[in-house]
Amino acid sequence: QVRLVESGGGLVQAGGSLRLSCAASGRTFSMHNMAWFRQAPGKEREIVAGDTWTGTTTYYADSVKGRCTIARDSTKNTLYLELNRLKIEDAAVYFCAVNAREYYGAVLTEKESYLYWGQGTQVTVSS
Repeated sequence: QVRLVESGGGLVQAGGSLRLSCAASGRTFSMHNMAWFRQAPGKEREIVAGDTWTGTTTYYADSVKGRCTIARDSTKNTLYLELNRLKIEDAAVYFCAVNAREYYGAVLTEKESYLYWGQGTQVTVSS
């Protein structure tokens, strides 16, 4: 059974940093593209960052570009998201997701492209 478990969320002051983790179990995803999405109340789920299975191609939403890093440790089957200089508008539930395709060479930005999802971790940003 595939399971994705996010952790690392919580209350962070604006201007601070956080590191989210997504631990995968049930199968390895080293050949799959992965991504982080977020969803704020009343808003659509949107991609924050994604990478290809090689880790050599990454995508960042304009809203986080320059202050966000996505990375994975395939030996631990874990995906990470580091977000710096947090803003109030970064507050949301953050989800990790895995694309079903193997060896796909481009980052997919649509949530419909992802098959496996974690339960999410809440990030709250205080002023």
